[in-house]
Amino acid sequence: MIWLWIAAALVSAGLAALVVQRAARAAARAGGENPALAVYHRQMAELDDLAERGLIGEGERRSVRAETGRRLLAVAGRVEPPLNASGPGVIFAAATATPVLALAAYLLLGAPGLPDQPFAGRLAEWRAMAVAAPRSLDAPEWAAVWGSVAKQHPSDPEPLRELAAYQLAAGQPLEAAEAIQRALTIAPQRADLWELLGDADAMAANGDIGPDAVAAFHKALALDPTAAPARYALGRAKIARGDTAGGLADWRALEASLKPDDPSRDPLAREIAAVAATGELAPPPAPQNGGGAVGPAQIQAMVDGLAARLKANPDDPDGWARLVRAYGVLGETDRQGASLAEARRRYAGRPDVLAALAAAATPPTPPAAGR
Repeated sequence: MIWLWIAAALVSAGLAALVVQRAARAAARAGGENPALAVYHRQMAELDDLAERGLIGEGERRSVRAETGRRLLAVAGRVEPPLNASGPGVIFAAATATPVLALAAYLLLGAPGLPDQPFAGRLAEWRAMAVAAPRSLDAPEWAAVWGSVAKQHPSDPEPLRELAAYQLAAGQPLEAAEAIQRALTIAPQRADLWELLGDADAMAANGDIGPDAVAAFHKALALDPTAAPARYALGRAKIARGDTAGGLADWRALEASLKPDDPSRDPLAREIAAVAATGELAPPPAPQNGGGAVGPAQIQAMVDGLAARLKANPDDPDGWARLVRAYGVLGETDRQGASLAEARRRYAGRPDVLAALAAAATPPTPPAAGR
């Protein structure tokens, strides 16, 4: 591979030198003459030829020729300065040296002997880390892991949901929306998927809860009237459109429905007070980790919020499966075990739920070699 880079640098240097040499010769032949003069002279000759052939009238010829003459006189006094005698040499040296110096810098500071790192190998490493040290992976790496799991289980919406969640955390709302749409073709009656689609649409619009996001949140509420994130988002959309009273009424109703120990209750109360005092929404939080990515603290807060919601409203099999999987991702094995035991006790008579819980508690396995 290093010989390829050496050859490319030498070819680039040679081509640059050739271009500079040809440009210098052309400038020397031009002798500093303004190229516009030749253009106007040619136009006058063509006018005379057209008049002789009877294709234009004499009056028209005189009018156009007079205008061309005025333009010719205007540029006649502007002489292009010839290329400085020392210029070609300097430019030639700079053009030739640039690729050579770039190659030298790479050989000195780079790692020309480092072997290629194909994506399949990195993905296998990330999947192994998902089991051994889940906190060491960042959001894009987790998205790659769940993307591979989704390919292995095309009829399961859960990997697609996890994929979308980490794509949102990585600041990739368009990709997340695509993954959620695929999940919705499998499980169109899941309110949490519609909520996630609304979040993706809003993030893609730089925080603006537009018509697509509003429609997704309304669909979530139609499936689950208690869906707090959808209720919050729709209230915020009303305030953003100027219906401050309507939005605040929705938020106050949401606040009243939350349990006293719900972690989202106090932040919502503060936001209600701020909007009631100023009439304006607070700006969305500043992006973190580059590109709007969500950091570990935000992910932990989301998981804690899910746990609190299940504590208040435990009749949610999908929610328990997500909580068990989330604890495994975060490496909190004790909390995962406790949640799994509680869910199994609650749904002891539901084989389908028990199977989903077992799958959620099983970490993703690396793909077989060559896949």
